[in-house]
Amino acid sequence: GTKGMKGAIEKANEVLAETPGSIILQQFENPANPAVHARTTAQEILRDTDGKIDILVGGVGTGGTLTGTASVLKKHNPNIQIVAAEPDRSPILSGGDPGSHKIQGIGAGFVPKIYNPALTDKIIRVKDDDAIRTGRELAFYEGLLVGISSGAAAYAATQIAQLPENEGKQIVVVLPDTGERYLSTVLYAFDEYPL
Repeated sequence: GTKGMKGAIEKANEVLAETPGSIILQQFENPANPAVHARTTAQEILRDTDGKIDILVGGVGTGGTLTGTASVLKKHNPNIQIVAAEPDRSPILSGGDPGSHKIQGIGAGFVPKIYNPALTDKIIRVKDDDAIRTGRELAFYEGLLVGISSGAAAYAATQIAQLPENEGKQIVVVLPDTGERYLSTVLYAFDEYPL
């Protein structure tokens, strides 16, 4: 609805109050969220890159992936650059105001409690169309059926990769969502949402 993620959380709390025995896992607040990424995602990245990673790029939804992964990678390499992608129309992380946007999965309209901004070195604001276009390009040209937030993260990674100071650097981008969830959205609505 018009309240975005805050409205979804309010509704979940209503259901919790009305449903005996129910629980909410609190993905925006639960320390298990970044902890699991520290134990799994970070280890996978270190293993797959042989520990040679210069830049990590990811979107911030709950903040768990970037916070947990960055906490381990910064210990491994204190010089690693951590880059967060956020919606240009809801630039909360970079000090702007919340707003409506089309990049589902990131940009909740508030700074999640588990997100640790001290681990982020740079924030890239991504326009809706750039996220959607990049998500489509990943499907068409790379065979990666990803969602809109992955398109945003990949777009941010391309912007970082084009900087002269990053030539030859190992850049890893986290693509956290699957395009199957987005087949009926603007991501794959080519006629209704041409780019």
